Formats: sequence, C-alpha cells, structure tokens
Amino acid sequence: MGFKCGIVGLPNVGKSTLFNALTASKNAEAANFPFCTIDPNVGVVDVIDERLDKLTELSKSKKKIYTNITFVDIAGLVKGASKGEGLGNKFLSHIREVDSIIHLVRCFESEKITHVNSNINPTDDLETIKTEIILSDLDIIQKKLEKGKKKLLNEKEISILEDKFSILSRGEEIQIKNIEEEKFLSNLGLLSIKPKIIVCNVDEENLAKGNAHTEQIKNKYPNEKIIYICADIEDQLSGLDKNEKEIFMQDIGLNKTGLNKLIKEGYDLLELETFFTSGPEESRAWTVRKNTPAPKAASVIHTDFEKNFIRAEAVSCEDFIKFGSAEKCKENGKLRIEGKDYIVKDGDVLYFRVNP
Repeated sequence: MGFKCGIVGLPNVGKSTLFNALTASKNAEAANFPFCTIDPNVGVVDVIDERLDKLTELSKSKKKIYTNITFVDIAGLVKGASKGEGLGNKFLSHIREVDSIIHLVRCFESEKITHVNSNINPTDDLETIKTEIILSDLDIIQKKLEKGKKKLLNEKEISILEDKFSILSRGEEIQIKNIEEEKFLSNLGLLSIKPKIIVCNVDEENLAKGNAHTEQIKNKYPNEKIIYICADIEDQLSGLDKNEKEIFMQDIGLNKTGLNKLIKEGYDLLELETFFTSGPEESRAWTVRKNTPAPKAASVIHTDFEKNFIRAEAVSCEDFIKFGSAEKCKENGKLRIEGKDYIVKDGDVLYFRVNP
C-alpha cells in the first residue's frame, strides 16, 4: 500500500506544473488559462529509500521494489463548484478517491500568469476551497439523513450525522471522535475529513523563508501542515540527472526537493511507516499505518497471510545492514520471534511464517 494525494486549488495556481515536476512527466497540460485540466492526471512515484537499496545489495536480490505515492492533478475549483460551477461536480467526485489533499495556493506575484480572482490572496483562495468542500459535505449529509429517517440508519448513525451537519453549518472543521465515527463517515465520501497539507507555491527568492503571502497563511492556519515549494524549480529539477540535480540544488541552497517534503509530511499526516522484506528473489518496501499488528501487516503482502499467520521473524534494518544478513543477525541475538500481538515498527525487516 502506498497513498494517494490529490492536488487541488483554484485555476492557474501551478497544479499541473507541480504534478509534472513531482511525477517527472509532461502528462498534465500547463497553460495560462482556467480549466486546462479537465480529466484528472494520475502519476505514480517511487518513494526512494536508501535502506531498501542497502538491503537489496546485501541480499543480492534480483528485484528491488519501492513503495509509492500516487499523485492526482484535479481540475481547478471555483466558487460555486458544489452547485456545479466550473467543473465542480467532476472536481468533487475525483477528490473523493484520494487519501489526502494537497491544497496548493499561489503565493507569488506575476503579471504573466493570470489569477482567477485578479488579485493574489491565498487565504481567500483557501476559504473558497474550504467553503465548497463544506457545502458539498452538507449536501451529502442532508441526503443521507433524509434516507436515514426511512429506517436505513440506526439512531446512533443519525445522531452522528446531525452533529456533523451542525458543525459544518457553522463553517467549522469536523473532528472525528473515534474509530467507529471515522469508518462510518469515510464510507460516505466526505471531503472535509480528509487529511490535508497546505502547499504554498512561491518563487525562487522566497523559497527558504517565505513572504507576506505565506505569513498570512501561517497566521490564519496555525495548526495546519504548511510547506513551501517552487513549482518552477521542481519542474527544472525533474529534467536533470542525479549529479546535475545535486549541483543545481547546492547552487540555489535547496536542501530537500518538494517531492521529499511531501513524502515526509504525507507519511506524518497519515501516520504511515515502512517495513521491509528481503531475500534473493526480491527486496521490497511496504507501507502500513503506525501501530499495525504483525498479522495485519502481513495482509498487505497477501490477504490470506493474516488469517494463516503463525509468527513473524523480525530484525531492525539497522542490525540487518550492520551484520549483513538475517542469518548473521540470528547468530548475534538480533533476530526476534514475534507473535500476533507484535506491533510493527518503522524499519523492521520481517519474515512471515504462515500456514499453507
């Protein structure tokens, strides 16, 4: 399992340019007019992990398979999208399919690139997106309540919906109280409960410290994950080989690419971590949520592994690399036998034993 991020924002804020840069492609048309993206563009990106590179080398694996992120470049949203304005209905249906949302906002001035609202005001842009998402969710809940009162829902579910409807009606964010609520509301396709990252698209000179626009966003949204990316620079980096990229990043003082920033924040936001399997045939990275029990982690390899789970043989990636193999780790007392209650840790190298 990887995760899927939807890149959303108003028209002409740099969504397609960023998508092309992140996925090292030219699949998304980038043009200076609204709605140049109609159908969503989808790109899958490997999450490069040096730990997996080392494991592959030590195990002399025939194949190396990274985990991945799927980016979806979604059509620009405008005021009234929840009522079908612009490409609103298509926008809202596409965004329901993603695990998290990248709210891309324009934080740079340019006379060459038009803005749908004529002036640059990123907090207004974010409020437009937020409002349309809330209106869409209110419509979903209202329709569900109307059907629910015909005995399609139980009293507890109706109570949850009425509570969330009241919160959204005040323009506030929904807070999930427990796992039961999360599961029920997620099945409805609500957008406002999806985790989000605010990405400020800045110009090169403001990439390190931001500018007045980014300060405005930080002040308005103090509890949100906010990162700065220059989509134009990312686009330039995507066309360079590894050595050229390193030199260019050093020249402009860039420590981390936008892709790496999004990977880190995305993993933190969705509470994900990575475990590995490694052997002569294949070394592979797998993504699971934090606090995942070993049988559930085994199920991402094959669904039957969970019910047929016997035990897991576990060693930390650091010990595997230090001693050179699972066998050497065992000889040095570093390989552990873990049962069904074991909680997988980031960087574990696991060997699952299952009933045939």
